[in-house]
Amino acid sequence: MIIRSKAPLRLGLAGGGTDVSPFSDLYGGLILNATINLYAFCTIEENNDKSIILSAPDINVELIMPLSSSLLLNGELDLIKGVYNRLVRDYNLELKSCKITTYSDAPPGSGLGSSSTMVVAIIKAFVEWHSLPLGEYDIAKLAFEIERIDIGLSGGKQDQYAAAFGGFNFMEFFKDDRVIVNPLRVKRWIIDELEASMILYYTGASRSSAQIIDEQKKNTKDGNVYAIDAMRRIKESAIVMKEAILKGDILMYSKILGESWENKKKMASSISNSDIDNIFRIAIEAGAITGKVSGAGGGGFIMFVVNPTKRVNVINALNKLEGKVVNFNFSEGGCHGWKII
Repeated sequence: MIIRSKAPLRLGLAGGGTDVSPFSDLYGGLILNATINLYAFCTIEENNDKSIILSAPDINVELIMPLSSSLLLNGELDLIKGVYNRLVRDYNLELKSCKITTYSDAPPGSGLGSSSTMVVAIIKAFVEWHSLPLGEYDIAKLAFEIERIDIGLSGGKQDQYAAAFGGFNFMEFFKDDRVIVNPLRVKRWIIDELEASMILYYTGASRSSAQIIDEQKKNTKDGNVYAIDAMRRIKESAIVMKEAILKGDILMYSKILGESWENKKKMASSISNSDIDNIFRIAIEAGAITGKVSGAGGGGFIMFVVNPTKRVNVINALNKLEGKVVNFNFSEGGCHGWKII
């Protein structure tokens, strides 16, 4: 039997960082994000050789281990191991020899939530394989716990829920890891206009979000008024941007995106750098209205808003740099899986 799954990556449009504890516990977080047609994939193939094979060809890693109820977390393919360990333990799964293969359309540290999305895709494959009774909220919460608690990786909560639900979502985050996902019904012409007005640029430099997030968490714990005030404004921007998108007010959308980026840079010192500042300068000189780094910052993907008539000019200017422009469309629907018997 072969089981496959896929989960969509996301663009963080507004509120980014307010889903991270302790800020979300103390003040509540608000996030507006949308999934795009870039994905994390997982395939599980049953075999009879009494082994477990973990393969990630996109990062050139493959591990072969004896069949076991618990796999050692040691920094090698821990996302796959973490899901395996948790589901075998919590659901008393029958041990079966298998090969688990994963790959992603975006590298780790890209700012599109690739690690959390991968965890969601792996869980969904197991859900299909063992017919587990898990819905979107269950999968997202489990993915959060595996990544943040079991494996110990720093980060927020939005990525897991975006990957599980898909589409445009306005998310609310409360203490005790309580999350409410509000799907938005965005008209087709508004989505078309957003796609025509946005450019997604990969800087070519991935980064570890952990350092940035840890600094952000420390600023909240220490009561850093400068950083906390910036996060409060970022949180409020999610409300205003939700209204702008639902009404199709692209001018307001671009204004909020730019303000969010300026506030985001105040949350931690490593969110921007000279390379990112230079990319912004070149894009704006070519006709971009504004922009924002997706995810924690420090590198990865940058979203630019442009007048569609200036789109080609900005793309040509960006393509002269070391990174690359990546075509995308917004996607509907979250993670899904299927069996091939």
